[in-house]
Amino acid sequence: MTGFAARFVGSSHQPAPEATVRPTPGTWDDVAAPAEYSMVVIAPGDDPTTATLTAAVEHYAAEHGADLTVLPARDHDEVERRIDEAVAAAPDLVVGVGDGVVDVFSLITAQYLETDFLVVGAQLPEPTHNVTAVVWPGAEFRGTALGNDPAHASAVTPGRAREAVAAGTASVLHDLTGIVIELG
Repeated sequence: MTGFAARFVGSSHQPAPEATVRPTPGTWDDVAAPAEYSMVVIAPGDDPTTATLTAAVEHYAAEHGADLTVLPARDHDEVERRIDEAVAAAPDLVVGVGDGVVDVFSLITAQYLETDFLVVGAQLPEPTHNVTAVVWPGAEFRGTALGNDPAHASAVTPGRAREAVAAGTASVLHDLTGIVIELG
């Protein structure tokens, strides 16, 4: 593993698929997206939580000079169409924000194993190697069939959302994918 990966996961061993990793805060601070990095964010709904998470992705893209496309979605059918659109655009990373992407991402992302996906503020119940998630207390939703609570709006602050996007993107950039990153 690279020096970053060992610091990030706190071990010299690659995390197991679907492992939960609790990285040392700040280990991702100096990780920059490469030139011409492209991202697509799928934003389901216009609630305050989704808006905060989307703004964090926009902030990351602006700070790193990444090309960003925002694809809003109103419902699950539209989330599915947006995933198809995002993959067709062939970005470096497709980001899904919040609870509203979980159920559809659970079904569709496995069809696009060559595409890296990042879920921020929620996680998939059974992620594949190409889906990385970042969660923290109050933002850990795993899907409607699992009987857990959606993200608490008070847990999704601009600062925490920015930290989550930076940590998740750094993980993907260093090929630490298919894991859940748990921020304390």
